[in-house]
Order: sequence, then C-alpha cells, then structure tokens
Amino acid sequence: MNKKTFLLSLLLGTSVSLYAQPKWPAITQQTKPWTRWWWMGSAVNQKDLSQLLDQYQKAGLGGVEITPIYGVKGTEKQFLTFLSPEWVSMLTHTLKEAKRNGMGVDLAQASGWPFGGPWVTSEDACKYVAFQSYSVKGGESLSGPVQYIQKPLTRIVGQPIDIKELVEPITKNPNLQLHAFDQVRFEKPLPLQSLMAYSDKGQTVDLTTKVDAKGNLAWTAPAGGNWTLYALFQGWHGKMVERAGPGGEGDVIDHFSKSATENYLRRFDEAFKGVDVSGIRAYFNDSYEVDDASGESNWTPALLAEFQKRRGYDLRKHLPALFGKASEDQNKRVLSDYRETISELLLENYTKTWSDWAKKRGAIIRNQAHGSPANILDLYAITDIPEIEGTEILRIKFASSAANVTGKRLTSSESATWENEHFLSTLGDVKKAMDRFLLGGVNHTFYHGTNYSPQNAPWPGWLFYAAVHFNPQNPFWTDFGKLNQYVARAQSFLQQGRPDNDVLVYLPIFDSFTRPGKVLLQHYDGIDHGFKGMPVEHHAEELWAKGYGFDFISDKQLLGVTGQNGTLTTGGNRYRTVLVPEAGLMPLPTMQQLVKLAQNGATVVFVKALPEDVPGLSNLETRRAAFKKLLAGLKFAEAGKGARRAAVGKGAFIVGESVEAGLTAANTRREALVDNGLEFVRRKHDRGAYYFVTNWSDKAVESWVPVATKAQAVALYNPMTEEAGMAQFRPGASGGEVYLQLAPGESCILETYDTAVNGPAYAYRKAGGAPQELKGTWNVAFVSGGPTLPSNVQTDKLASWPELAGDAGKKFAGTADYTLTFARPQGAADGYRLDLGSVAESARVRLNGQDLGTLIGPVFQVFIPKDKLKDSNTLTVTVSSGMANRIADMDRNGQPWKIFYNINMSARLRENRGKDGNFTAEGWSPRPSGLLGPVTLTPVKND
Repeated sequence: MNKKTFLLSLLLGTSVSLYAQPKWPAITQQTKPWTRWWWMGSAVNQKDLSQLLDQYQKAGLGGVEITPIYGVKGTEKQFLTFLSPEWVSMLTHTLKEAKRNGMGVDLAQASGWPFGGPWVTSEDACKYVAFQSYSVKGGESLSGPVQYIQKPLTRIVGQPIDIKELVEPITKNPNLQLHAFDQVRFEKPLPLQSLMAYSDKGQTVDLTTKVDAKGNLAWTAPAGGNWTLYALFQGWHGKMVERAGPGGEGDVIDHFSKSATENYLRRFDEAFKGVDVSGIRAYFNDSYEVDDASGESNWTPALLAEFQKRRGYDLRKHLPALFGKASEDQNKRVLSDYRETISELLLENYTKTWSDWAKKRGAIIRNQAHGSPANILDLYAITDIPEIEGTEILRIKFASSAANVTGKRLTSSESATWENEHFLSTLGDVKKAMDRFLLGGVNHTFYHGTNYSPQNAPWPGWLFYAAVHFNPQNPFWTDFGKLNQYVARAQSFLQQGRPDNDVLVYLPIFDSFTRPGKVLLQHYDGIDHGFKGMPVEHHAEELWAKGYGFDFISDKQLLGVTGQNGTLTTGGNRYRTVLVPEAGLMPLPTMQQLVKLAQNGATVVFVKALPEDVPGLSNLETRRAAFKKLLAGLKFAEAGKGARRAAVGKGAFIVGESVEAGLTAANTRREALVDNGLEFVRRKHDRGAYYFVTNWSDKAVESWVPVATKAQAVALYNPMTEEAGMAQFRPGASGGEVYLQLAPGESCILETYDTAVNGPAYAYRKAGGAPQELKGTWNVAFVSGGPTLPSNVQTDKLASWPELAGDAGKKFAGTADYTLTFARPQGAADGYRLDLGSVAESARVRLNGQDLGTLIGPVFQVFIPKDKLKDSNTLTVTVSSGMANRIADMDRNGQPWKIFYNINMSARLRENRGKDGNFTAEGWSPRPSGLLGPVTLTPVKND
C-alpha cells in the first residue's frame, strides 16, 4: 500500500490492513484427519506398529484411535489378551512411537463395543424388565406361582453352538472368538422386583413381601371387587460386547448404574497401574448399541427408587399405565416420566461418571451418544468431543449442536463407514462424505477405518468388515495424502473462531417421550429415530434448505442460556432467537425460561402455535395452572405476512404460520447462497466470518453469490488446489456478494473481514477457446500392484486396463504411468486447463518433470501456467485404481482372503452375498480402471 492510499483511507474514515491477506492457518496434529485403528486380535508387534505409524504420518494422518477387535484366523499364537501386561506394553510402545511421529492417540475403552468385558459380573450386566399380569376375583387367591422363566436365547455371529453346551457365565466357555456371541440368555427364573394389586375400585396394594422364595403368594383378594396383579421381574438382557477381541468378550454393562460404570472402569486402573499412559488424549465409546439385539435394556436395580426421587411419585402405583393399560393420557404421562428417568440415569451414572473418571486421569472423552435411550443432546453436552456417525445432515448436527451450544471446540465423526460396497469407494466418494460432515459442523474427522496389518501379511492384508479400507494395501493409498491435505486445510479453518449460527431450535423431547412404541424406550440417533414424522423434522429440513444457521438445544441446555439486548448466550456462543417447532408439550421451567429470555429482550419464535401443556404426571394440575397463567396475558397482533407478535418485556413471542414467516418477522438472517444450489457452514472470527461452501449440485456455479455477513473484503481459499487470494467482492448494507467459480463437487472457504484488506487477488479463470484433445501415442507402464504387473502398452486410444492389458489387466489393482508428448498449443492464453476426463480412480499429474498436482475427483482438472509449457512437452499421469478387480479375481479362483473371526465379511448390498450369506465379488465384471479420458487442454484467460 502506498502512502497516498493510506492517507486517503484515514480521511475517508476507513481502515486498511497493513499486512497481506489471505493466509492459510497452520496444519497441526489436530487439524489433520485421524483414523480408527483396528487391532485385530491385538496380534500386534513393536516393529510393525512403528512401521505403520510411519506410513500413516507420511500419508497426512494426525492420529489414531486404537480399537482392539476380533482376530485373524491362523494368527492365534500372536493374540494378546486385552489389558494384559503384554497388551499394555504394546499400548505404551504405540504412545512412544506416535509421539515420535507427532501423532495423537485415543483409546476405545472396550475391545469392540459397547462397554463390557469378562470382568463384568451379573450384578453389573445390562438388564431388562419383564412383567406378568394376573386376574383375581374378590375373596379368592392366586392359584399359581408368581414367577417368570427367562427363555433361552443365543445370537451368534460365528460358528453356531447349542446353548445346552454352554455354561454360565459365558466367559467360562472355550472358543469365544470362534463363536462370537452377540447375545446369550440362559433359561432360569427371574427375581421378582415388585408385585402390585389394583382393584377395579381404584385401590392399590403392595404384595411384594407376601411372595415366598418359590413364588407362592400368601394373599386373598378382599371381597367385593376384581383385582389385577402386576408382577415386575428383573431379567438379564444378555448383550455381549460386539466384535470383541481376545480378553474383551463378555457382558455389556448396565449403563444406568453408577456402581456398574465405576466397577468397569476400575479394571483399567488396575491394568494401567504403574504404567505411563499419559499419551492417551481421549478415551472413546463407540455408541450405545445395547439394543441392536433381542429386546432392550430398560432396567436397573435402583430404578424404582430413582423414579420416585426424580419424578415425585411411586411408579409401582401406576404399572398399568407404564404398560399401556390405563387411560391414554395417563399412559403417555407415565411413559414419559419413565423415559425421562432412564435418560437422566444414563446421563449421570454412565456418561458423567465416565467423564469424571477420565478427567481425574488427565484425559478427556470422545463419545458417540447416538442410539441411546436418552436426550442425546445432553449426553453430548457432557462429552469433551461429541462424535457422530451417519451422513444425514440433521443427524450430524445433533453432535455439533451440543458442542456449539456448550462451547466445545471440536466435533468428531466416524467417517466413510459404508460409502459403497467393499472395494468400490473412491477417494472422490470419500471427499463427498467429508464435505457432508464439515457442512454439518464436524471439524475433527476420523476415518472408519485403518486395520493394523503386518508387513508380511499377503495382499489385501487384514480388513475390517464394514469400511472403505484406508490401508496401505489399497492402491488409492498413493493419493490418500491429497484427501488428507484437503480435509486438514478445511478443518484448519473450521477449528478456529466460534460457531456463527443464529437460531436455537428447541428439541421437543417430551413430545417424543410420549409416543408409544413396540418397546418401552425410544432410542435416539438424530431425527430418524425418535422424531421421524414429527414437525421438528420438517422444520429443521426447511431451516437447512432456506439457509438458516441453527443448532438444536435441549431443555436442560436452554435453562443455562442468558440473554440481553436481543442476544442469547450459551457456552460462550451467541444466538439471535429460539425457534420452537410445534411442540405440544413443554416443561414449566422451560417455558418460564423462554418468558424470562423474552423479558430481557430476546425474540422467541413458535411455529404455528404455542405449546399446549406440560408433560409428566406428578403435581400435574398445579404445574398446568402455572403454565397456562404464563401464557394467558399474551396479546398477539399481526407482525407481517403469516406471523403474529406479542410483546414480552423488552422482547417478544412470535407465532409464525411457517418457519420462514416466523423468522422473517424476527428479522433473522438467512444465507441466500443456498438458492444457487450451494451449501455452507459458517463460523465467526474477530474480524468477520469463515464460510465453508460446497457445490454438490449438478451445475457449475460461476456467478455473484450473496453472503449475509457484513464485510468490506473477502478472501477466497481452495482447500483442494491450495490456491488463495482476495475475492472479487461487492459490499452491501447487510452483507455483500462474492464472485465464485465452483464446478460440481468443488468447495471453497471464504474469510470475510469487517475492514478493507490488502492482498493478492484470487486467480479467476475463464475459458478463452474450445477444448483441444491431446492426441498421440500414450505409453502405459504398470509400475506397482498385482497380482502381476501387466506388460507395458502403447496406444493411440485411451481405454480401461481390462481392454488395454488383456487378462492381466482384468485382474490388476495398482498404479500405472501414462506418458504423452505434445506440442505447445497455438494461440494466446494466460494458461491452460488440463482436463483428464474420466479417471478410475485417482491421478497425479506431472508436466516436463514438474508436479502439477494430485486429483482425486470428482473434478479431474488442473491449471497449467503458460510459462510451464515448452515447444515439446512431456505429460505424465500416474493413475491408481481401486481394489475391486483383484479381489473379484481372488473370489472367482477361491483364493482365501476372508480369514477373520466374527464377521467374515458382510456385504452391504444383497446382490453381493454368496451362498454363505457373506460378501463375494466373484460375479463382478471387470470394473473400469486407469485413465479413460478424453484428455483435453482448454485455453484460459485470467479474469
């Protein structure tokens, strides 16, 4: 900047940055993607651990999460027992080697999932409630015993075995890896928890103490009425740790019991005693998943006492309502109270107890709360790094919402679990999945996953049953670093600043708690399970589609929100309004809090109507009267199209006929860039905002795009190509317009500034002529892969390897170099866009010996500056395929590679299941592989 420009800026009252922008944030261990590291059978050794960590670090991974699981057949002598001294020594070696590589380490706190193992006793194992009802006439006694015999049950993933051959506990049986038990229940009488008698005249009598050890009831029903007896029995759910490795097999814990959680964690204290495990950053829980079995875990021995303490009445007096046999209203209220109690027990006795344990040992927790019978927003809120899996935006946002609302910096994801069938996912597919997580607010991704596989293991190495196989054996590993660089660049921005969402969406959990189902509990993983078909689903989808930044918030979290002058603050982050999406039920304290926030200046938006009632049974009429009194004095007047407004202190309640009508009346900003087919996530920094923007529409965007952040300048970054510069930007009264060029599948990062900024311009390029196909003789050299390298090929026509290289090409998986010599294009241009056309699957491009970049798709284009071209040029394109054709050849020839205990291997798609029900690729035709083209050069001009 010259002196004249600087003085002019002072005279005009504007400020201009004295330092150049833009600048990429530093890439750190934490901004890089991490991976789940499967230790199969924990058959690990120091040499391979060190070599693999070196490979992971070179590929751009920032850390690993160790998860020991089932083993590999034939390696039994190398198995290490989970938490044994030998196993712990491998853990400490890993911590030392990861530190040497500048990598982080997390540890899954079970061998498999969920929490459980051989040290979990029957007292601490997960449980269920069974009930039996009996009818007794007045003056008569119960004829038979009060008893419930648990039916035998086995769910076995591995080799079947008759339950009559098993002994209890299951850990006393041999060959646990071979059988891979998923659930086991032994036939036996269940202990009685309560026996209650209900008369048709409204009387209730506790008969529990009148039942002897054999189940005989010493009681005669009073004359003059009929009685129904409800007996509660405590059963053993029988859920075993899924995919457990040696020494990790056993019962899953009772997540609702604090003592069960503490006893479980004590085993880790014993294993780590006197050992330095301070290198463990976080302990990890791989989702709840107790109830993906027969029945559900819905009981704990202290349930009745906890219910009375928390809900204020005796559940035993309302057992007919719990099991749906009373009036509809009472059924819903008791069911809601029961589910709320379970939710609180899971929150306090498991999640918080576990979190406190980790904190005392200098670590944090990473937790997948989904699948839990609880308000998972509250479970995530206690978690240091909330983690999600699944690809639906609204599901992803449950984890990121809790992180944002509570002021946590990181949200993680189990990423790319099933992008396609085994061996079919490309790096481009994974890039799309990564974009989805980033858009949902994830900024700390974990791939799912990478197998420990010793260097001497035959190809394809050791593999997990449900993954994209992020392993060095996969040919795409040669270009994997490019994906990791992309994710790291994006996350380097998204881990900075603070969330910049305007709307807090109240989660109507009590409307969900009252919905009856086939079982007592509801298990939540986002919208699909728990809120499917409810108004909140449609309203949240509308918020996303219309470009409103939002986070979900729970009742408990909402009570911690403070507000002043129209700004809502929670966990250090600020919001502009609360949206209540057609909630029928709302607790009195929640409504009182909304009124208080409005009185302090906040605007609360209700869609269509205010809540009608309070949930729960205890002290109902008093709570209901107070609730109605809060709303009775509201006077609504028209507030624009489709909205009514009532003043509440300094603020207001607005009722909108739709989400958009209500938020428009509340003057809530939206990002109109979504109207261009773009999607975004936005964070704020001290001088403006960061936007991560993607174009996953089927049309290119090359136009002015609005942003709703007031700014004077915008920097533009391409995290794939690493190009950066100051964007073309037109400031506006409430935001402005930035010029974007995004092909389908491309993304960018915007950094807005509230003052003018000096820096180099971003390089916009426009076609200056028609594409010209590069023709000539391609020399194709197969450089790595197998089972054998096909012979080199010269061809004037690009085609797939099966066509170019015959039988060897049909079964080949690996990498080939394509080399072509071409003359400098005619005509004037600032440079050329090299388009590789179709590529299967990824490519590295060199021109005249200089690297131009690695392309992973879906865009296979790279810019060539005009000064890089000579009169005669040599283009080399190194293409890596997937694993599919080689795997298919192995399956057709019966070559063993599926050598794993437990799941071996599951198919995602029905058509890929063999006669044994497992995955096979034997019916696959050879898939396209290599550079398919056409390869073109398009002259471009800098705009």
